Amino acid sequence: MSEGVLILAGATASGKTELALELADAYDAEIVGADSRQIYRGMPIGTAAPTPQQLARAPHHLVAFLDPAQRYSAGRYASDAIAAIRDILKRGKRAIVVGGTGFYIRALLGGIDLAPQYDESLRARLTREARVHPAEFLYEWLEKRDTARARALHPGDSYRVLRALEIALAQAPAPASPERARTLRGEGLAWLLVFLDLPQTEIDRRITLRTQQMLAAGLLDEAERIGEFAVAANAVGYPQALAHLRGWSTIAELRASLERATRRYARRQRAWFRSEPDTVWCAPEALRETVREKLGWSAKRV
Repeated sequence: MSEGVLILAGATASGKTELALELADAYDAEIVGADSRQIYRGMPIGTAAPTPQQLARAPHHLVAFLDPAQRYSAGRYASDAIAAIRDILKRGKRAIVVGGTGFYIRALLGGIDLAPQYDESLRARLTREARVHPAEFLYEWLEKRDTARARALHPGDSYRVLRALEIALAQAPAPASPERARTLRGEGLAWLLVFLDLPQTEIDRRITLRTQQMLAAGLLDEAERIGEFAVAANAVGYPQALAHLRGWSTIAELRASLERATRRYARRQRAWFRSEPDTVWCAPEALRETVREKLGWSAKRV
């Protein structure tokens, strides 16, 4: 299994980025992002994307490559990630997939049916529903029809909630796409999925610190520049920042709402990976030993 793929997941603020960089240096690896918001350009503060200094420490793939207005699917992610992994392995390097978006990771593993159902009239109907009903109504509807997909999505991610509803409500699947998503299972690639296991109190402490750092770094300016209509504008942090800019909250209320939303998101991430049967929960200090034991990775190759 020495050429297997390491998938390093974890809740937001768990330290995935820095640990992945340390492993990349130790094992001669390159990093493939698995974050549904870090894929967008121009949003480094709100998405806690790798800094220019961190990006310089190891080659990164599928990070900051899309415009915030562009749509991107889990199926496309899986295919793009496999292409990046194959290229990395072909060049004699190792691949580390890093992120906390459970839906992307499950798609990459091959645990989700990504066949593209499409019904034009149904999509038009759901678009009308979205105009008259709040996001919570649509999310609850999805929960009743497809609980597994609902758990993978943020209730405020209206685009993906509507797409999931369209699939759940479709009377019949559309003809199979000639280019179905590629997956690790389909490609016959070995992999190890690790979730960083930190106490929730430590995650909460880090979230408080990160919130302060984001606001000091210019989150409000970034949110104003991105705007409310970008596909990526529903990521945790941006709706709260935009509400403050409209005068709907004080700075103290903004800080509290950011922390609260981020903590809820971190708990959903933990719950998601608890349901993944092949996930290895691992304390950060035991990560290297786990990688050596499970993947057979040893020292950096020359």
